[in-house]
Amino acid sequence: MLDTRREEEEPSDAGVQRYRALFISDIHLGTKACQAEAFLDFLKTHKAPKIYLVGDIVDFWRIRRGVYWPQPHNDVLQKLLREVRKGTDLVYIPGNHDEAMREYCGSQFGGIAIERQTVHTGADGRRYLIMHGDEFDVVVRYAKWLAFLGDWGYVTALWFNTHLNAVRRWFGMPYWSLSAYLKYKVKRAVNFIGEFEHALVQEARRSGAQGVICGHIHHAAMRQVEDVVYINTGDWVESCTAVVETEEGVFQIIRWNPHTGVREPETSSKELEAAA
Repeated sequence: MLDTRREEEEPSDAGVQRYRALFISDIHLGTKACQAEAFLDFLKTHKAPKIYLVGDIVDFWRIRRGVYWPQPHNDVLQKLLREVRKGTDLVYIPGNHDEAMREYCGSQFGGIAIERQTVHTGADGRRYLIMHGDEFDVVVRYAKWLAFLGDWGYVTALWFNTHLNAVRRWFGMPYWSLSAYLKYKVKRAVNFIGEFEHALVQEARRSGAQGVICGHIHHAAMRQVEDVVYINTGDWVESCTAVVETEEGVFQIIRWNPHTGVREPETSSKELEAAA
């Protein structure tokens, strides 16, 4: 039986950072690569009255091939439900890896709303379209078998990362990610990211929003694209990143170090290299 008592442990309020809203995506619970314990540490010290879960929270693709569900993954769900019981509004936007939940879009369960997409109004009055983003991934939409193949390749790269970095740590060398290297150095992958971002910006503009907040490509970024702010929340597989909005309406990407528990906020519009 899974132990649900661990989520009751809370840090003192002195160490808690409070925000207007939190935006989180691509946790991929149910996979070995998920950094659930790091996410729990982040969630215990970052609070907001509104939390947006921007897709791929549970990885049903992987669970269909065999259940992997250790205690920390259960703790993550328990922690989120506890925040709802304490009064937090939680908006859940399913992604392609948890697309089965899209059947429930438009439903409300207590303080949890399930939506296909929604709009967040910032403290400055600007409107941000929030969606996972796979709707603009042509591979996911028109060649799902290729998406599954790509997912297998990504998992293989993560497996290689784990063993390679165990050796690197033994020699005192820093973390290095093969999957991140391939993602940002292979020309076609770079083109894919650019086309994805352009499509999301266009959709925000079409919706009359001044910004878009999404996930899906595991690539944390925040930049002004002409009249639209493009923000990607990154993931909790490699980069351990989330987006927050301060009470003053400033958006930041928080990079959480899973080894030291040190938070590194970024407020500039420069692109952040996930898992650099």
